[in-house]
Amino acid sequence: MDRVNTEFELRGVNHLALVCRDMKTTVDFYQGVLGMPLIKTIELPMGWGQHFFFDCGGGNALAFFWFPDAPEPVPGVSAPKNLPDRGELLSAVGSMNHVAFDVPPDRIEEYRDRLIAKGVDVGVLLNHDDSEFGVAKDVHDGVFVRSLYFKDPDGILVEFAAWTRELDQPSDVRHEPKTAADRTV
Repeated sequence: MDRVNTEFELRGVNHLALVCRDMKTTVDFYQGVLGMPLIKTIELPMGWGQHFFFDCGGGNALAFFWFPDAPEPVPGVSAPKNLPDRGELLSAVGSMNHVAFDVPPDRIEEYRDRLIAKGVDVGVLLNHDDSEFGVAKDVHDGVFVRSLYFKDPDGILVEFAAWTRELDQPSDVRHEPKTAADRTV
């Protein structure tokens, strides 16, 4: 299957920039709990705030802004209210629903245990497949990714995701895209 971008030479995500309430707490979580090295810090001009970058592997970065006057988040609008395995997935148009980090398939269960040992509230390990509800109880040939979800100190939904197979089957891209006219709001 040919999956080459003929328009632009995109080499992955350079960084994803999020907003935090407390930069120190954010550094403590992403560097201290998740082990992501802090690679760049910026003090924004005119007292606008800070912009810090963490190495999240593969030459990619996760960045955070801290603004002294940032509005508070609205659960269910700016991010999901809870973890997906607890019945929450909805967030507003234009919001960032979650950030997923790629992890080795053979270590995802270990990583869940390690997060729990660090005091992180982690959801159940999900086996995503193409069944009616998109999740299987057990791993089978139709499972394409295994994942677990947790939240950072600001309520940002974070996922550890492990691909279990290449996404190259004709059935992997088979749905017609919905339009704004399909919305129920």
